[in-house]
Amino acid sequence: MAEDCLFCAIVDGDAPASVVDETDDLLAFMDLNPITEGHALVIPKEHAAGLTPLDPEIGGRMFEEAMAVAGAMRDSDLDPDGIDLFLADGEAAGQEVFHVHLHVIPRYEGDGVVLPVGEGPADREELDALAVDLADAL
Repeated sequence: MAEDCLFCAIVDGDAPASVVDETDDLLAFMDLNPITEGHALVIPKEHAAGLTPLDPEIGGRMFEEAMAVAGAMRDSDLDPDGIDLFLADGEAAGQEVFHVHLHVIPRYEGDGVVLPVGEGPADREELDALAVDLADAL
């Protein structure tokens, strides 16, 4: 566990959380600053500041847990019209707590939440060049 990490403190039981689900590797709990009613987080119990140090198996299980939480949201009294999954990796991406976490955000018609979108299609040649660069990096 990382020193001065709020989510590690939650995992250790040293900070409060409204727990939705817990497995050997993961914890799902309600977000203290919800974007919409029912907003939850899924975190690994083992500290990883972002995606790069995260064990890929744990990352896959985080997504599976987020899917289960989203299904529970749909089956609950929340009755959302949709679900957003969001993960910010790094300060420039908007990450505020540096313990990797996946947001599960119920969405409602007219909730006022606006996600940024691009301004039209990108140039196909530029996209092809970027795809090659990323494929080479893999």
